[in-house]
Amino acid sequence: MDRILIRGGHRLAGRLPISGAKNAALTLMPCALLTDEPLTLRNLPRLADVDSFGHLLNQLGASTAIEGTRPEDFGRVMTIRAGKLTSSEAPYDIVRKMRASILVLGPLIGRCGEARVSLPGGCAIGNRPIDLHLKALEAIGAELETTAGYVRASAPGGRLSGGRYRFPVVSVGATENVVMAAVTARGGSVIENAAREPEIVDLCRLLVAMGAAIDGIGTETLTIEGRDRLHGATYAVMPDRIEAGSYACAAAITGGTLELAGARAADMRATLDALVEAGVTVEELADGVRVSADGPLRPITLSTAPFPGFATDMQAQFMAMLLRAEGASVLTETIFENRYMHVPELARMGADVQVSGRTAVVRGGAALAGAPVMATDLRASMSLILAGLAAAGETSVSRVYHLDRGYERLEEKLQAVGADIERVGDG
Repeated sequence: MDRILIRGGHRLAGRLPISGAKNAALTLMPCALLTDEPLTLRNLPRLADVDSFGHLLNQLGASTAIEGTRPEDFGRVMTIRAGKLTSSEAPYDIVRKMRASILVLGPLIGRCGEARVSLPGGCAIGNRPIDLHLKALEAIGAELETTAGYVRASAPGGRLSGGRYRFPVVSVGATENVVMAAVTARGGSVIENAAREPEIVDLCRLLVAMGAAIDGIGTETLTIEGRDRLHGATYAVMPDRIEAGSYACAAAITGGTLELAGARAADMRATLDALVEAGVTVEELADGVRVSADGPLRPITLSTAPFPGFATDMQAQFMAMLLRAEGASVLTETIFENRYMHVPELARMGADVQVSGRTAVVRGGAALAGAPVMATDLRASMSLILAGLAAAGETSVSRVYHLDRGYERLEEKLQAVGADIERVGDG
């Protein structure tokens, strides 16, 4: 099994390209199930989760082809053809690998009028039931049964009726699933208290490019008029705002300067505002964002929240960055109850972090020392990489398959801007 070795203490500087967004890609790919025409996605990141989702689409009868890119390039172009689906079942052995697999449920009901999908897996960062997915789909006409670890869904008469649903709490995944199901319903649907994340906007824009009728994109109320059929399209995946924020933290924790090429400031405003509050200089460019941290960092207080609030996917990275701040920072995790699993590993490197319930107090200023640490989930993995970049000596991060799920060629990108980092095999 691979490990990543980091010899810390190097200031990062240079231009770092931001890849297509993992969370958007895994939402756009299942849209191919809604049409019998080809869907071509550009700027698709090279990630383990993207490969796993491609295998899931293959299992359902869709073909996936990589086109027009060299192995050494970042990103890929993938064309998905679902002309004839051979199955409407997403089995456990594929779905268990990542939670995003549940996003085939809505499109399969919309296209086939039925679906049988295993309950999902993914990072162990807390309880993430799919009850909101099911309630929203039921509200627009689906008949559902959960048994033996699977969700069985059907549309009476072979097609959903449409309807109205108001989410009691904001749910990104459930919003995505019900939108994909509603675009081919017989009638209209209104989704209230919908998630507003940029990835939701990206999904809606692709569906509109495929012929869907969606009003209110980017707001908490989506009005959808069902269409008899959708057509193919060519679409570019949005840049990854979480990857961009993670590398911004890398510049800050090393006292460096990075130009994040392709990053969209509008998609990551809460992250940029928090960086500025912590003493990081942020400059918006025509084709990206430049971040630099020549001076000391300041402690801050942060609480995660649905978009446009501070993203839960940035909490672990900010915790690592704030270890360099002089004073105590307070982080509160409101989305997932088990997202501090990186704290014991950071403590092995000299971090002073005290957790009480959903609140963590980060006392910065102490010197970090390299140590063997173990990744526990995707974003926790990145927090350990960041700490390693700032630590004296060598840090060895194991279980890096978590990183491969969400960061395209991480060590190559960091090497290019001055990090002493490499991937090694235990064998």
